Amino acid sequence: MTIHPVTLEGSHIRLEPLSMSHHPELCEIGLDDEVWRLTTTVMKTRDDMKTYIETALRWQHEGTALPFVIIEKTTGKAIGSSRYGNIDGVNRHLEIGWTWIARQWQRTAVNTEMKYLLLKHAFETLGCIRVEFKTDSLNERSRNALLRIGAKEEGTFRNHMITPSGRIRHSVYFSIIDSEWGIIKQQLEQKLKYV
Repeated sequence: MTIHPVTLEGSHIRLEPLSMSHHPELCEIGLDDEVWRLTTTVMKTRDDMKTYIETALRWQHEGTALPFVIIEKTTGKAIGSSRYGNIDGVNRHLEIGWTWIARQWQRTAVNTEMKYLLLKHAFETLGCIRVEFKTDSLNERSRNALLRIGAKEEGTFRNHMITPSGRIRHSVYFSIIDSEWGIIKQQLEQKLKYV
């Protein structure tokens, strides 16, 4: 499984390789406490965003992640970020996560199309046999969104992480496997009106 930076394009968004050049735009839309409320990330300052990008790029260099910036196509503006992480080439699986979308684009087609593009690339180009997701057990919106795209809930890792506030987070794991992708792909394409 060879993973390298790539641009993935849909009808509404384009996923481009994340770089430090995206820092100013991501600061404009991403320094919003509400966006980060149920994450393990603190994002209050421009330096926090710089560290976030630097970490993503370091993980990419180490071969464990491939970060993207989400570009809204009609404006050409950055509206969030997501990435492949926990890449395991030997066992042909990875995680889609570290996803955040500016509030004004939440509950739109953006998240569905972003997941579709990443899943399609993972299964059809990279040859993954499993794609996983995890979310805070308190993040009902995220859990419902994962179920809506066809991911199967696998279980909860109790006391999995300590959040910046000190709260102990339980993480709920979901996955899609290669044998499920054909049906899920059709359902997502119908939702996105690709067919």
